[in-house]
Formats: sequence, structure tokens, C-alpha cells
Amino acid sequence: MSLISALILGIVEGITEFLPISSTAHLIITSRLLNISQTEFQKFFEVFIQSGAILAVVLIYVKYLLKNSKLIKNIIISFIPTAIVGILLHKVIKTYFFDSLRLIEVAMFSVGVLFILFELLVKNGKINLKKSMNQMTIFHAIAIGMVQSLAVVPGVSRAGAVMLGMMGMGYKRDESAVYSFILAIPTILAASAFDLYKSKDLLMSNLDNVWILILGFLISFIFAFVSVKWLIGFLKNNTLIGFGIYRVLISLTLLFIK
Repeated sequence: MSLISALILGIVEGITEFLPISSTAHLIITSRLLNISQTEFQKFFEVFIQSGAILAVVLIYVKYLLKNSKLIKNIIISFIPTAIVGILLHKVIKTYFFDSLRLIEVAMFSVGVLFILFELLVKNGKINLKKSMNQMTIFHAIAIGMVQSLAVVPGVSRAGAVMLGMMGMGYKRDESAVYSFILAIPTILAASAFDLYKSKDLLMSNLDNVWILILGFLISFIFAFVSVKWLIGFLKNNTLIGFGIYRVLISLTLLFIK
């Protein structure tokens, strides 16, 4: 992988990680368009640079977390189901899920349609978005973690799954987004650490890879910082319908990518 490719992928990761449009799907699609082979290092790179995006969230919300011990407890509870699924399905995810554009296509389309349907239910008063994170129960925290575990399928979107799950339970859009951001901290850091351990020999065999990882990490951090700030402001006055339509259009575009 070249430094230019690492730069482009870092930008894509930073922008899409916390938007409900699946960063993994966008990285895989971008790699295909750039003719980057899905080698073991490439797959590791795509997971590792997510840590840069996580650093942005840590810096934005560290003070908020330190003042809210109940939120930290709920985040840990929500993380557990995802961790279990990730460990059990790690080989399947890396071997099959990341190589299937058809799977991504179906996931992008299905969740996009769900966004639109959920928002129509909200508009018609069938779902009331009134709850805040401070009202979250242990049961809800577990349920959110189970919903997030569905995002091991590329195209589902970790943030999108969490937001849909929380909205279905009556949580406000912007509150759901913030919870998905913070829940990403243990989720993605654990995935990156696990992949780093699994790929340590691959990484050390070519030290040029280190500079590629550093560049992707830094670029991802910068663009994620801006993306998070923008999304919170956007969701205070807008719905997820635009993201739903975007996902459907991307899924249709994938029909023309081999």
C-alpha cells in the first residue's frame, strides 16, 4: 500500500466511522476502487486506523465520562456482547465477511430502509424519542450491546445499529449518537488490540508498514474529530432519512462493482 492510498483511506475512515453509513463498507469499497488487494495487512490497516477516530472521541468526551460513572458502567455492559461475538467470529469476519461485496450491498440496503421506516414511525407518533442516556437501564444496555454485535457484518454500521436500537427504545437521536460514539471506545480499541496481537509478525516483517499505519491513524483522527462535532449538531434538528437514502443509493451502486 502506498502513502497516498493510506491518506485516502484515512480520510474515508475519519469521515465515516461515526456516521451511520458503515466505515468498514466504505473502506472496502474504496480499496476496490483504488485496486488495493485485500491482503492480511490491508485488513489490519482498516481496523487499526479506527483507533485514530477513537482518539478523537476520547478527547471530545473525556470530561463528560469522568463525571458520569453510571454511563461508564452501561458502556462496559453494552460492550460485552460485541466482544463475545467478535472473538467467536473473528476468523469468519476476516475470511468471508470482508471479501463479500454482495453481503455489504444487502446490509447497506436493509439498514438504509430501516432508517427510513423508523423515521416514518417517529413522524407518525408510533415511536417517541424522549429518553436520555441517564435513564438507561441495565437491560437496555445489554440490548444495545446485542444490537451493536450485528455490526460485525460489513455494511450494517456499528453507529447505525446502536442508533436504531436506541431509537427503538425511545432515546433521542443525538443522545443515541453520543452513546454510539462512546461505546466505540472499548469496542474498536479491543478490536485493534486483538488484530495487532494477531498481526504482530506481519507488522514487524516490514517496518515500512509502520509509517503507513501512523499516517492512516493521524488522518483518521483529524477527520473523525470534525465528523463527530458535525453529526451531533446535525441530529439535533434533522432525521436519519438522508442517511437512509444515501445507504440505499450506495447499495445500488455496488451492483456495478465487482
